[in-house]
Amino acid sequence: MRHQQIKNALVRAAGDEPDAGAVSAAAIEVWLRIAARLIPVIGAQGVDVLFRRALVLTSRSFVWLAAVNNDEDADALPESLRRCLASQEMALAAEAGAALLSRFTDLLASLIGEALTERLLEPVWTVPTP
Repeated sequence: MRHQQIKNALVRAAGDEPDAGAVSAAAIEVWLRIAARLIPVIGAQGVDVLFRRALVLTSRSFVWLAAVNNDEDADALPESLRRCLASQEMALAAEAGAALLSRFTDLLASLIGEALTERLLEPVWTVPTP
């Protein structure tokens, strides 16, 4: 169910006629909302470590994600990801963005439990319509 919520949030954030740029911006917007909810709970470093692990795992299916500079500091990483997603076709960018966020939330759920993950991230899935 969470994976579908992620896809729905990305679709709403990308707008009515999305292109790869809108999809990549939507993925980063949703990611930043997730991070904002989690930093008070697991800390910025915990969020960063989980995100980097999710990026490595997701790049196995989307090899071109390896172009995201995983050595960037935490503040620069989202922009590097946005550029990488925006350079792809819209459908592929959307699929990879959803896969990355799904992988991240799966890793989070494996650490803190499904119920707490759902409770913490529920507000994220209600992304306002642009």
